[in-house]
Amino acid sequence: MPEKTKPAKPAKIKKTKSPKAKGGKKSAIAASTESEVLISSKVVYQGPLFRVLHDKLLEPGGKPSERDVIRHNGSVVILAIDKSKNKKDPWIVMEHQYRHAAKQYLWELPAGKLEPNEDPLIGAQRELEEETGYRAKKWKPLVEYYGSPGFLGESMKVFLAEGLMAGDAHPEDDEDIDFRLIKLSEIVEMIEKGAIKDGKTLCSVLLYARRVGKKRKK
Repeated sequence: MPEKTKPAKPAKIKKTKSPKAKGGKKSAIAASTESEVLISSKVVYQGPLFRVLHDKLLEPGGKPSERDVIRHNGSVVILAIDKSKNKKDPWIVMEHQYRHAAKQYLWELPAGKLEPNEDPLIGAQRELEEETGYRAKKWKPLVEYYGSPGFLGESMKVFLAEGLMAGDAHPEDDEDIDFRLIKLSEIVEMIEKGAIKDGKTLCSVLLYARRVGKKRKK
């Protein structure tokens, strides 16, 4: 009679004591450093823009879990600013295009996907020129975020571009983009009225508007 074997137990995660903040509570930063253990990962869909994976893992703390995740090379967003006429209320390059997933036209900042292992700044410079024709003399990172981290692994890196120089746009064949310059104050008003629904634009413009507001108070 064959010998019975016991099912393998899930691997245990070694727990370390996290530094405590004042009042005896764990620091949020320290608590976030615990890592997951990936048991298996299977590609269930592979497309030109992204792939979908079915992952089995142990979450931080040891809880077994299965997740369907969209993996993406990441994207760049460009907040292109023209301060030549008004530094306190600059013009911003905005795009208006139809989005099938949303089934409507959306106002958005210029953006695009990164190529595998591409430097984000190089990608941002390429996307701005391709979609609008503009190039910029000054570039700096503004913020990085995840639009929907529950299932989407796409990182969005936002760059601030200043010192704009106009040129000819050359969008891709499947892109039909209408772009124009709109004052920061007008975009904020559009956001307040619900006329802008694009997440990257909401995040980037409101953060920049907050920084401009802080500078005015100094």
